[in-house]
Amino acid sequence: MKIAISATGPTLEDEVDARFGRCPYFIIIDPDTMQFEAMDNSSAMAAGGAGISTGQMIASKGVDIVLTGNCGPNAYQVLAASGLQVITGASGKIRDAIQAYKSGQLQATAQANVASHFGMGSGAGSGTGMGRGMGMGMGRGMGMGMGRGMGMGRGMGRGMGMGRGMGMGMGMTPPAPPPPQPANPEQELEMLKTQSQMLAQQLSDIQRRIEELEKKEK
Repeated sequence: MKIAISATGPTLEDEVDARFGRCPYFIIIDPDTMQFEAMDNSSAMAAGGAGISTGQMIASKGVDIVLTGNCGPNAYQVLAASGLQVITGASGKIRDAIQAYKSGQLQATAQANVASHFGMGSGAGSGTGMGRGMGMGMGRGMGMGMGRGMGMGRGMGRGMGMGRGMGMGMGMTPPAPPPPQPANPEQELEMLKTQSQMLAQQLSDIQRRIEELEKKEK
C-alpha cells in the first residue's frame, strides 16, 4: 500500500500542506516500511484546474490513499473515480500524520471538505501573487474563506469576499451567498482548525516569497 501526502517540503520532518491541488510537494510513502519518495507538484502554481491536474497526476502514481488537509470537489471526483481513498484533516509533520493514520485517528472522507478554488496559493495571480492587480485583493465569498476559499485575491483563492479581484480598487461584484453553516459545534471547530492551518500556510508562503524578493534586491 502507498499513501500520497500533500507536503510543504520533501522530507518526513516537513509539515502536511493544508492544500491538495496547490501543495508544493507530495510525499509518496509505504506506511509499513516508511520508505518514501518526494516529488514536486507541477500544478501548484497553475492559473486554474490545479485540483484536477494534481488529482490525475497522483492517480497515475499507483497510490491507494491520499492524505491531506483539504480536498476540493474537482480533485475529490478525480481521486474517487480512480478508486483512491481520500483522507482530509491531516496536519503536523508528515511522520506524525502517518502515525495518526496507522493508529486509526484519521479516516477516509465520503466527500470534499472545501469548496472549489480553496487554497489558491500565493503567486498564482498577477502582481505580487496576492491578488489581481495590487495588494490584498479580496475574493468572492464571505467570512475567512468559509465560502469559496480563503485566500486574498485571485492569486490566493476566493475568500474574505469584497468583490472579485478588488485589489486596490478594481471594482466590486455582489457577494456570493453566505456559506452553509456547520451542523454542530464539532464540525464548526474542525472547520475553524482547518482554516487556521490554511491561513498559517499562506502566511508562511507570503513570508518565504518576501524573503526571496528581498534577497534578489540585494
